[in-house]
Amino acid sequence: MTPPAFYPRLSPFGTGIACRCPRCGKGPLFDGFLNVAAQCSVCELDLKKADSGDGPAVFIIFILGFLVVPLALLFESNFAPPMWQHMAIWPAVIIGGALALLRPMKGVMIALQYRHKASDSGTVDYD
Repeated sequence: MTPPAFYPRLSPFGTGIACRCPRCGKGPLFDGFLNVAAQCSVCELDLKKADSGDGPAVFIIFILGFLVVPLALLFESNFAPPMWQHMAIWPAVIIGGALALLRPMKGVMIALQYRHKASDSGTVDYD
């Protein structure tokens, strides 16, 4: 039996935003757009139990709401465009922002779970 390899403590934000394995920082975290890989292809960390739940979506709603609402109000007060322009611009900005942020935020949540050894059952799921 070989001794376990040493993995340095990595930043959960760095590995999460890069969508990399929270243990080694090298293997891809996702298998597809939002499907978490069964295990890391580099260090073989079991990622089947990693579940971020609704956390990333909630944070994205808050972040986009904080950014888009003031931008829409400034756009309205400075340019006073017709309503159809608002209806063309802001849904596209919100959907594009949500799609751009969802994967990195999910990666950060999974990396934070790994760092703090969090689980649904209250027991340690990782190494």
